[in-house]
Amino acid sequence: MFDTMTMTKTLGALCGALLIFLLGKWAAEVMYHTGGGHGDHAAQAYVIEVEGGDDAGAEEEEAAPTLEELLAAADAGKGAKVFSKCKACHKLEDGANGTGPHLFAVVDRTVGAVDGFGYSGKLVAVAETWSAENLDAFLTNPKGFAPGTKMSFSGLKKATDRANLIAYLQTIQ
Repeated sequence: MFDTMTMTKTLGALCGALLIFLLGKWAAEVMYHTGGGHGDHAAQAYVIEVEGGDDAGAEEEEAAPTLEELLAAADAGKGAKVFSKCKACHKLEDGANGTGPHLFAVVDRTVGAVDGFGYSGKLVAVAETWSAENLDAFLTNPKGFAPGTKMSFSGLKKATDRANLIAYLQTIQ
């Protein structure tokens, strides 16, 4: 059996090892620190200049089609395929709520207007109607558009997918 002195030595050795480990971690962070903290992006160490570097990104942004142009060229058939990502939580039948509210006649419907569905977060406060613009913003980043929403979907990154989905939802009346 252990006596008190042996237990004290063992506990002291464990504490000492932990202290050495933590000091080693701290020293490594100091030596290899690249900038930034929690949630910050690391600072760029160096910049490689290329011909037309800054102007190329600006030209691409200007060349990006507007939502109106995307909706004019949207394909509701492709939007039906995109809707497959939504159908686990949303139903298209009028009054048939799932995890999320039904999406029957959702385009231009008042936000938070589905009876019997408990909306979350500040969804009702961010917009009055589900216009094409509001749907596009919400589908891009639901939690960014309506902080506190329970919708766990991360969003649709492609603008054409969002436009096709909105065009499809416009046909559900």
